[in-house]
Amino acid sequence: MIRFFPNEQTFLAFSIFGLRFDIRWYAVLILTGALLAYLIARKQIRKSKYISDDFFDSFFIYTLWAGIVGARLWYCAFYNFKFYISNPLEIIKIWDGGLAIQGGLVLGAIFAYWYTKKNRYPFMKILDIALPNVLVGQAFGRWGNFVNRECHGGEVSEEYFNGILSFLKEGMYINGHYYEPLFFYESMLCLAGWVLIWHVLRRYQNKRGDLAYAYLMWYGVIRFFIEGRRTDSLYLGNLKMAQLTSIAFVIIGVLGYFGVFERFIKKEKPTLIFDFDGTLMDTKMAIIEGYRELFRRYSDEEKFTDEVKDEIIGPALNELFPKYFPGIDYDTLSDVYHKRQAEVAKDVYHPTLHSDEMLRTLHEQGYHIGIISTRSKEGIENILNDFGLRDCVDDICGWTDVKKMKPDPEGIFQLINNNNQWNRECVVIGDSLMDIECGKNYGAYTVAYLEDPKRSQQLSKEANESITDMAYLADVLKKDISFTYDTK
Repeated sequence: MIRFFPNEQTFLAFSIFGLRFDIRWYAVLILTGALLAYLIARKQIRKSKYISDDFFDSFFIYTLWAGIVGARLWYCAFYNFKFYISNPLEIIKIWDGGLAIQGGLVLGAIFAYWYTKKNRYPFMKILDIALPNVLVGQAFGRWGNFVNRECHGGEVSEEYFNGILSFLKEGMYINGHYYEPLFFYESMLCLAGWVLIWHVLRRYQNKRGDLAYAYLMWYGVIRFFIEGRRTDSLYLGNLKMAQLTSIAFVIIGVLGYFGVFERFIKKEKPTLIFDFDGTLMDTKMAIIEGYRELFRRYSDEEKFTDEVKDEIIGPALNELFPKYFPGIDYDTLSDVYHKRQAEVAKDVYHPTLHSDEMLRTLHEQGYHIGIISTRSKEGIENILNDFGLRDCVDDICGWTDVKKMKPDPEGIFQLINNNNQWNRECVVIGDSLMDIECGKNYGAYTVAYLEDPKRSQQLSKEANESITDMAYLADVLKKDISFTYDTK
């Protein structure tokens, strides 16, 4: 038989094969808060694009469990260590009560660091998104304390609850006395902190980690003062453990917010993803000659105007062949096009301004370098070999290697997933709007190479950064920023 609300502490009670099971309001409220925090964070995660839904779903579930384990162990360690160490089976009886949120935060953060690094996602970026929303879960969880009649202060008079606190009066009448509703104050302060951090500070965030550190400062301060008035605290000797932990939270938050830790932590280099034609290699004349041959054979060379020449630079062959040569077999057109390109290649190909020097320098500095192109992988390798640059490029994704061409980011995902040492955070460098859109669709920091004056204005508007000489890429990479499209 299932009974809803059998008592004030139990949400649902039911029996299976003579065994009774209770689902407490405490658990319902904690899980409701956790779910709301997850939904808010997941919405923001999707704006990051390159952080997959599958990863974040797993991250949330595993970190939640790690947090519950940490909260239970923290409680057992500082509530009655001798009892629990003598009766270890009692530790797993979480249904009897006893969770300490600070222990959950500590073990949850340790697990989150390991899990994000294992999957090559940026720990501080995800912490900026997830941690402030924990305040929502904490705000709901404190109402579970209300149901359990815990997390309260000292005795107060009945008149204390006159006015806006009157709805708490009955619940705070415990064993013949009224108690200060500290759970309520902490719940409201958690919600206020969430509003301030998530909806105000986030607009003015200067660097990665600011929101996570702000959470530590805010929660550390309010918990320190709340704990000072509690009558059911956990102790380390004669000191309240929650206050000691709160002091540590505030110190870490202040040092992190003001950038102290950044002086000692070496930033991971972003992966560099280059377009090929027009970005690393000036192949414009070869492309033009390839199309000129096609117009001469299968159309009218007089139709090969300057306007058409501008349009053919960038898009994939399978996009333009049907437009200009309808009804002609693709393989036939491709064979003629590439044969003509090969005939003129050595005479017209050359690296773009300082791109060869920059590739060698970046390779020596330890950057992982990939190329995504509408050319074939083999064709790119042949050209790079001709200029002694093949060893400077770690991997190449050609048009035959993906189902969806740029601006779809499939090629970037393929390169990242195929190379386990590559950072998922990328800088995408290209000379066309298609390249920049591809980078933005992935969530990468984008750099427009302004080789063609006709494209400069639009590219500069869409990209995070613009350069006119590949040598200037070194200055971009020296910037003290996080290399994602939103720079945080």
